Amino acid sequence: MRRVLPFVVLVAVAACNRSKPAPANSAAPTATPAAAPAAAPAQAGVPAGATAAQPDAAKPVPAQLPDVLAKVNGESITKSDFEDAIKSAEQQAGSPVPPEQRDRVYREILDQMIGFKLLTQESKTRKVDVPDADVEAQIVRLKQQFPTEDQFKQALAQRHMTLEQVRADARKSMAISKLVEDEVAAKVAVKPEDIEAFYQQNPQNFQESEKVHASHILITAAKTADAATKAKARAKAESILKDVKAGKDFATLAKENSEDPGSAANGGDLGFFPKGQMVPQFETAAFSLKPGAVSNLVETDFGYHIIKVLEKQPGRTVPLDEAKPRIQQYLEAQNREKQTTAFVNNLRAKGKIQVFI
Repeated sequence: MRRVLPFVVLVAVAACNRSKPAPANSAAPTATPAAAPAAAPAQAGVPAGATAAQPDAAKPVPAQLPDVLAKVNGESITKSDFEDAIKSAEQQAGSPVPPEQRDRVYREILDQMIGFKLLTQESKTRKVDVPDADVEAQIVRLKQQFPTEDQFKQALAQRHMTLEQVRADARKSMAISKLVEDEVAAKVAVKPEDIEAFYQQNPQNFQESEKVHASHILITAAKTADAATKAKARAKAESILKDVKAGKDFATLAKENSEDPGSAANGGDLGFFPKGQMVPQFETAAFSLKPGAVSNLVETDFGYHIIKVLEKQPGRTVPLDEAKPRIQQYLEAQNREKQTTAFVNNLRAKGKIQVFI
């Protein structure tokens, strides 16, 4: 493939298509008993974006694509470039575009390519300068993503690209990034009253439920295991529990015995978690214990657990002062997206865009 790298900067252009919710930073512990919630909850204090509106049905894309899909101020977007962009998107997604989404995804990618072309043209018109040193630094960062120089060269060969093409693409991408930043930077500032208004208007986003900080030791026994296997696992867990109650260090015993790969190396530490994140039996035991207390054996579908509660956090409303940095970051991102959309739409309005599919 060729000319894939410039699409890194399509992050900026993608704002022209749809608004994205703020990332819900709901980091679940990697413990085995963690139950997958139906929907990842937004972390309290992190603004949760409004649900995106369902897009209108996309215009069908013909099965046989023409050699030129569109022209932007006379410059062509070719079938070859478009197919490369599709392959790049599929590689990033880890799977082909689903047939039922083909029209929508293809239209969005073509729209992004048009926006990218407009920004490239505008950066040339304005003579946006990117110092050679900055380009070379970008190449160094790119190379650092590969274990060796040979693997970097192999990756270029697989994409039918030369280092000079990568360098040219990097310069083009950086010029566009600089163009967009120069255009919108002064327009994204958030006023203190905007932050306070958001906080007051979205109280549900700043509620933290009760949390518990716990460690556990797991001796695995699958739900489908036979009686003898379960009895052996239970006996081992009971022996460890006796050591815990005898005063042996819980973290050391977890490192030596726990069969939970996600927490054993950390002494069984699961961090803080709210209700609804662990399987019911585990959750009930953990939230019923006082800080410093250790449970009896708790059986779940994963096996037998010994749980120690380290501390608890009661539910609370995140205060405005604590929430301000997150709100400001979120609102600035929204403003940046809005201003980028307006900028590219203005370029569209001034330009001559022909789409042939």
